[in-house]
This record gives sequence, C-alpha cells and structure tokens, in this order.
Amino acid sequence: MQKQRVVITGMGMLSPLAVGVEETWAKLIKGESGIRKIDRFDASEYPVQIAGQVPGADEEHGFNAEEFIGKKDMKKMSRFIQYGMKATDEALRMAGLENVEDEELQKRIGVMLGSGIGGLEDIEATTKTLNERGPKRVSPFYIPSILINMFSGQVSIKYGFKGPNSAVVTACATATHAIGDAFKILQRGDADIMLAGGAESAICPTSVAGFAAAKALTGAYNDEPTKASRPFDKNRSGFVMGEGAGVLVLETLESAQKRGANIIAEIVGYGMAGDGYHMTSPHPDGIGAKGAMIAALDDAGVSPEDVNYVNGHATSTPTGDIIESQAVESLLGKDTMVSATKSMTGHLLGAAGGIEAVFSVKALQDDILPPTINIEELEEGCNLDYIRDEARHMAVEYALSNSFGFGGTNASLLFKKFK
Repeated sequence: MQKQRVVITGMGMLSPLAVGVEETWAKLIKGESGIRKIDRFDASEYPVQIAGQVPGADEEHGFNAEEFIGKKDMKKMSRFIQYGMKATDEALRMAGLENVEDEELQKRIGVMLGSGIGGLEDIEATTKTLNERGPKRVSPFYIPSILINMFSGQVSIKYGFKGPNSAVVTACATATHAIGDAFKILQRGDADIMLAGGAESAICPTSVAGFAAAKALTGAYNDEPTKASRPFDKNRSGFVMGEGAGVLVLETLESAQKRGANIIAEIVGYGMAGDGYHMTSPHPDGIGAKGAMIAALDDAGVSPEDVNYVNGHATSTPTGDIIESQAVESLLGKDTMVSATKSMTGHLLGAAGGIEAVFSVKALQDDILPPTINIEELEEGCNLDYIRDEARHMAVEYALSNSFGFGGTNASLLFKKFK
C-alpha cells in the first residue's frame, strides 16, 4: 500500500518566552531569552537558582489556568497537562478542528502526546500531604492527575476524539518520538488526523536538586540568567531547565485537502537510533545522533546534500553539544546552518521536541532561521554555522529537528516546505 503524504495544519505552544505560537516566535527571532530566577519555590539554597518558567497570569502573554481550565478541573490535571491542553487548543483552532461533531471524523482523529517526567510537582505535594496529614487527605484525583498518558486522555475526552490514543515517554526525545509515531500512524492509514507533541512542568525542588546533583544543570550563571544557556560556547557548563508544551496537528494530505485546511508544511521523514552506551552521556562518536538523522533522511528519500538547516538538540552540556555538532558536520557538512533555540528557551525536557518542531515549521513558513545567542567563544571542534546573535532571513526547503535523551534514545524529524 502506498504511504500517505502527511502535512501540518495546526500548531500550538507555551514556552518560557510566551504563550502562543506567534507570541513566542516574535520573541525568539529577536533573540530574547526566557530564562530567569526561579520564583515557584525558594531556590536560594540550591546550587541552581534559574529556569525557563512559562509566564504567569499577571505577565504579558502569560498563562491563566483558572481562566482557561477553571478551578474545578485544575484539580484533575497536573500543570504539565494544563500546559498541554492550552497548546492543543491553539493547534486545533489553527487547524479548524476545535468543534468536531461528525462522529465518523471523531473516530479518525487520534492523539499521541507525551511528557518526560509528568506530574512530579503533584507527586512532591501529595507526598508531603501524606506525611504531614495522613492518607485520608490525599486527593482522589491524585493518580489520574499525574499520569503521563492522561495528557492524551484529557484531550480525547474534551474534544471527543476516538482514534488512536497513546502516549510517549522517552526523556528529552519524548515529543519528537510522539510526532514521529503519529506520522507513521497516518502514513499507514490508521487515522486521518493526529494531535502530537509533548508537555512538561518539572521546575520543582526534587527535579532541580536531582538534575543539579547529576551535574546536568548549570549553576554558573545564577546572577546572569539570560546568559546561562549557551550551546556550543566554550564556557557552557550544563543546561537550563525549561517548561511548556508544543503540539502539532498532523493530517494526511487527502484529509487536509478534503477539508480545505490551510497547509503549513509537510513532514517527510522520521528516524530513531540508540546509543547503547551510558545512562546519561551520549556515545562519544555520536553514533546514535547520526543514526537518527540518517534514518530520517532515508525515510524521506532525501540525500544529505539537500538538507542544510538543523534545529539542534543543543542543550548547552559540555559533551552533548560537540558530539551533536560533529555528527551533523560528518553527515551534512561544515556549511550546515544550526539554530540552537534552547539558548533562549532553556531545555523543556519531554516538551523540547514539540516546541522545536514548531520552530522548524515556522522557519520554513516564514523564511526566517532563528538565531543562537550567548556564543561568545566557540568551542574548539564546533565548526558549523550557528546563526549567531541575529535571525537570518533565508528560505530553506528542509528543516531537520533533533532530540536526544537519557538512556541513549535519539530521534530526528525532517520537515519540508509544502508544494
């Protein structure tokens, strides 16, 4: 059976820069940073005191959970699900699918949404309640509110979608795997439309303390938050934790044309590979990263010579950045252009691939390649074109988006201008 072509017809996001695709994109291409001091809890005694928090209800382009979800339903959803629901709502509205009443169409719309960590904040809070006030004070909504697959579940319940319903958990590659898996579901004809992406909200004491103890986070810029995330820079010392959500509406070309939907871009390739090496460190030869990129290009039937733009995983860790850079160089060449958008958003863990997929699609749509900020002195061995400091107004045909996670899990997506 011939594989279906798959296109993007809607996008939604929350990020440390803003709530909303256009609001975030406007700040991103200006090179603005969303990193700041943590104010969700007292982090003054922690080695890491900064993060990329989603703006709140009292801030410009912020998230008002009570207004969007309501107090009653907020109790049923951990913050990551709330973020994900907001991003999903924006994506569905963009695609013209926010009010689907046709029961046959509802059966052909599925969800593939995930999170790297899930409701860790509520696990912390409930553990405290249990220890201090006893088991009778534990909320009946506790378990369903923290489950990662309840992001997909809550979306399907709210909108009545009855197609494939699943979730992905692959650390920092989660959203990229979710989008890729949804792409394959559509290609083989198991659905006509899929909601895909990831959400994360893990800026809480145990998470910050745990990542800091593992030496994954940078504690060198607590007094200069906007300079902390610095991919490919010689003085990088770890990633900055971020939060938010990124969701795409993927749709078969046949379905999109039948609905008269606005087609934003096309997804043409998905690749996966494993390092088989270490719990947290990537393989020093970059075999997993390169393997995922090769698999995505092979899946699309596209040669490396045709791809010259990458939205890098580029977290600002000492080993990860140079390994990815050298893997990209060996496959695509020294002239490859790379946007390290985590320099502005921080690392959204399981949601990173979702917002970076949106950034990749926006780059194709608007002919603007986002910048990489905070490169003051390039790391030796990093030889690519990192689009330093200023966005580049330039048309490209393909955008490759990379995501790599703990456990040696690697995923790449290839997007194409729609023709």
